[in-house]
Amino acid sequence: MKKYSYKILLIAFLIGTAISCEVQEFSDLNNAEIGNFEENLTREDMQDLIGGVLYSSRVRLDNYFDDNGVIGREYYRFSSADPRFTGDLLGRDGLVLDNNTFYLTGPWGSRYRTVKNANLILGFMDGQDLSVQFTPQEINATKGFLKTFIAYELLLNLNLTDENGIRLDVADENNLGPFVSKTEALSGIRNMLVEAATDLSNGSVEFPFILPSGFEDFKTPLGFLQVNNAIAARVAAYQADYPAVLSFLNNSFFTLDAAQLDLGINYTFSLNQTDISNPLFKSIKGLTSADARIVQPLFVTEAEAGDERLVKAFKLDAPLSQDGLSGEYALYRYTSNIASIPIIRNEELILLYAEANITLNTPEAVNAINLIRNSAGLLDYSGAADAPALINEMLKQRRYSLFAEGHRWIDMRRFGKLDALPIDRPDDDVWTMFPIPLTENQ
Repeated sequence: MKKYSYKILLIAFLIGTAISCEVQEFSDLNNAEIGNFEENLTREDMQDLIGGVLYSSRVRLDNYFDDNGVIGREYYRFSSADPRFTGDLLGRDGLVLDNNTFYLTGPWGSRYRTVKNANLILGFMDGQDLSVQFTPQEINATKGFLKTFIAYELLLNLNLTDENGIRLDVADENNLGPFVSKTEALSGIRNMLVEAATDLSNGSVEFPFILPSGFEDFKTPLGFLQVNNAIAARVAAYQADYPAVLSFLNNSFFTLDAAQLDLGINYTFSLNQTDISNPLFKSIKGLTSADARIVQPLFVTEAEAGDERLVKAFKLDAPLSQDGLSGEYALYRYTSNIASIPIIRNEELILLYAEANITLNTPEAVNAINLIRNSAGLLDYSGAADAPALINEMLKQRRYSLFAEGHRWIDMRRFGKLDALPIDRPDDDVWTMFPIPLTENQ
């Protein structure tokens, strides 16, 4: 990770803040000084700083989702401007993943930028007396929010590098911690979430800042505590710690309610001049192979008849082709340039509940699977009730319910099923993980 100066970094995320989150602009963004925050952090400053974290958390999301979606064979990314989407990411003709190119360094650096932004705010808070501006409970709530975001951003980077690991300790840019294993990273991320949950539990009734509409149902510390536990449930599932999954779900916003599948928090977007529009949206009108996301054909052909989740694939008038790949359906998971992208939502939690109960309470697992199937217009599950069969069914439902939300590659990897992903060209490869970015050695 490149070492950016505090001043440059702070200015960068403040500039994005005032516009994207519709908060009061900082008085002089071009001449912001760290001392202003290290010695006199105000409530207005806090609003801007939190907005900066939320802004940077959305940067280069398209690269992150394309990495997962393409390697996970959910869709092809056609681009006449960059053949690496159909080359490197799919392992065409002996090509391998590059440790020094945009599809890795972009999302990796952006996630660590958000972590750094949050760590800066935590440092400002610890380095001064805030009792005039904030109550102790408001300080706890803010710390809990920031620590949750740090843990989440680290998890996204770990999703890319997997067994190659990540740096957990990056609070001091001049003394970065070592790379740790996947096992240690998951444990550390989970511990961060538990620590953040304690802060949120001891927090104020309201946050001392306003959150955007994507957090609509979870804008208070106790509401956001449910989000924290939902993310912790995902981490516990990655650890195959299923009793913990159920415990975290019990304290989250999880509900076995088919009418609440989209309940959760989301990245939101707008068309404001200096804000970010949804980077995964491509207009169906006039779509060409020069710039498109085309659904991998088996997503449609392997679906059960009547599965209503196929609306996420839009049938084109004619197939689009590039680099020996072809498809007649365009990705239509995000139907406008201001559509939200889920961070975590209840449909995933129901499927985590099903996954955890496959070995702990089989009837409950089947009930949860049936809820998802029925909500998609399908009849109840009628297959075998043994663990291997239920795992396959659960993964199938995750494939269709969470399509293009960044899960398929990770799911198949953690269950040792990457070899079941389709190979579209004879010499293609399905990658297990990304290498550590070259920038980490500079």
